[in-house]
Amino acid sequence: MAQHLEGDWLELATAGGSTIRVQKSAHPRARRLRLTVTPKGARVSYPHGTHPAQVSAFLRSHADWLEKKLDELHLIVKPLPPLRVGYSAEFPLRGEPRVLDWAEGPYPRVEAHDAGLTLVIPRPHTRALPVARGLLASYFESQIRRDVSRWLAGYVPQLGLAPTALRIRPLKSLWGSLDTRDRINLDLALALAPPAALRYVLAHELCHLKVRSHSPRFWAQVEGIFPLWREQRDWLRQNGSMLKAELDRLIADVAD
Repeated sequence: MAQHLEGDWLELATAGGSTIRVQKSAHPRARRLRLTVTPKGARVSYPHGTHPAQVSAFLRSHADWLEKKLDELHLIVKPLPPLRVGYSAEFPLRGEPRVLDWAEGPYPRVEAHDAGLTLVIPRPHTRALPVARGLLASYFESQIRRDVSRWLAGYVPQLGLAPTALRIRPLKSLWGSLDTRDRINLDLALALAPPAALRYVLAHELCHLKVRSHSPRFWAQVEGIFPLWREQRDWLRQNGSMLKAELDRLIADVAD
């Protein structure tokens, strides 16, 4: 099992081609290394001063157990076939299975239809793949902005507050955030999720305009404007790794 450090995370590549992300955390009161697995994912905690090699060795020694537990929770990302020009592919869109196919035309564009999306790419095809990825990223962003603008019209009067801006881009581990300038950031992968999941993340970040912490008052605020938040939070926990892997396959290497 290979691994590398990435900020507050360890990424483990298994022999079978799966990727496991493990959150790492130095804890001031920890006396030993500890590995836990929940619907949120895997986490390794350790005492301050623990050498990274010790953490890596600890994970390797528990690799089989970790892979089994994450697989039980459907949190291991299965390898996906790469996006290839001219070859149709299945992918999720707004929580539904769809088909991505290709066509030739005078200018690059995305055509939406009942079965999914068609990427129209003009000849020559020398840069077809990066153009296609850019088209998909723009299309996904437009879908999120359309939904969010409609929901904001209802939420802003309820809360009496509004974000200063909305930014949509791929996020490595988060689904959304609210920065110190009251700008909401949303993960582009939410275009692939059911609209209700996107709506939960939006409601969550909007409520941070009133309460910056995750205190009981915050969750009461979320409950007030989006009562189904628990169901959607659990859906993202169960399916989030898959969504992020799908987005990476579809738009990898597109600049933020």
